[in-house]
Amino acid sequence: MTPKLSKSTQKNTSTIDEDALAFDRDHIWHPYTSLTNPLHVYPVVSAKGTRIQLSNGKELIDGMASWWSAIHGYNHPILNSAAKTQLDKMSHIMFGGLTHLPAIDLCKKLVELTPDSLNRVFLCDSGSVSVEVGMKMAIQYQQALGKTNKSNFLTIMKGYHGDTTGAMSVCDPVSGMHHLFSNFMPKHCFMDAPQKSFNATCNNDDVQKIELFFERNAKDAVAFILEPIVQGAGGMRFYSPDYLKIIRRLCDDYGLLMIADEIATGFGRTGKMFAVNHADVIPDIMNVGKALTGGYLTLAATICTSKVANTICNGQAGVMMHGPTFMGNPLACAIATSSLDLLVNSPWQERIASIETLINFKLNKLIGSKFVRDVRVLGGIGVIETKELIDVQKAQAFFVEQGIWIRPFRNLLYIMPPYTIHPKDLEKLCEVMITAIQMEELYV
Repeated sequence: MTPKLSKSTQKNTSTIDEDALAFDRDHIWHPYTSLTNPLHVYPVVSAKGTRIQLSNGKELIDGMASWWSAIHGYNHPILNSAAKTQLDKMSHIMFGGLTHLPAIDLCKKLVELTPDSLNRVFLCDSGSVSVEVGMKMAIQYQQALGKTNKSNFLTIMKGYHGDTTGAMSVCDPVSGMHHLFSNFMPKHCFMDAPQKSFNATCNNDDVQKIELFFERNAKDAVAFILEPIVQGAGGMRFYSPDYLKIIRRLCDDYGLLMIADEIATGFGRTGKMFAVNHADVIPDIMNVGKALTGGYLTLAATICTSKVANTICNGQAGVMMHGPTFMGNPLACAIATSSLDLLVNSPWQERIASIETLINFKLNKLIGSKFVRDVRVLGGIGVIETKELIDVQKAQAFFVEQGIWIRPFRNLLYIMPPYTIHPKDLEKLCEVMITAIQMEELYV
């Protein structure tokens, strides 16, 4: 049978013409986008450094780092070289019964970089899968201890941990993106979202509320999972490191594991290598992803302590009950190792500090604006929370016209640019944001 090929498919694949865009519009789902009434998409033909090249020749300054991942910018010669070198050897080999240096080198690097005692690494396909693996680890850990009646997870409201089923079940059940599936997913226990901001200190009332939550819910729980310091898709909220210290203590008191979802925050984004470093706490399980490969390929890892790993492996199953087909993909591992080396050997702390200072200086001008509810800046993240919902399509069109790439959601306009962004480009991102916020026609 002859495959159905559109005219555009048979042409030069670097050309994105109207036929190709029509096919995209009618047949291809984009993230959180309707197929019957899709948002406009902008065709990209290449990317280099912190610039995205559209098919019409227009260049955009990237303010999103491709959803937190492209921390070194695009088309980086060192990462390109790592990919090409590994391609000449093998792009993939099954990880069951086999191993290879790219995976070994990456896991060595992860053990070096993550907090002390996190030294057992499970390689995963994506961030969501990493969360699934972390949750399964917690369940197997408690079962291996004979606590077979435990199955619940504790977490905080306004959280987001991914789009797969287990990850969805610990996302915010009310205002989160997955409320449509509430009758399908297991029910877990949600604590009020942290109210103290990043620079604030928790008082006795805050501590007592958290202690009461544990007292009421910890008996049937296996672990407490949370995004440390920064809640991403749940509202781009920053909270006090004190919460991590309190939750760490109570997890120990009640025999629960602490799972830190560092998929978005890991590898320097908040100004520390990992967000848990702000509180000097060590979780029992940590999830990393997104920036792990510098935005080149999907890869994540679930890293745990030897205590967790040994308990699981001495339990009934004797093994960790998970094994993705592309686990330990050599191509992704080689690029990830190169990306982490590139990060560690760069002045990333100074770069993040400079980004934070500049964003603060620019965006704080909006404090008191009639359109703005709050302005938040931490590390390489800048957030403007508006009082009204933003019209994504109109805002996107304005940003592209101005030569920048930012994708807002709900009432949040935010940036998390590549660490290598030039100050002039960062200034432009902020200035266009400031202009956009004050345009009434960009609100729903």
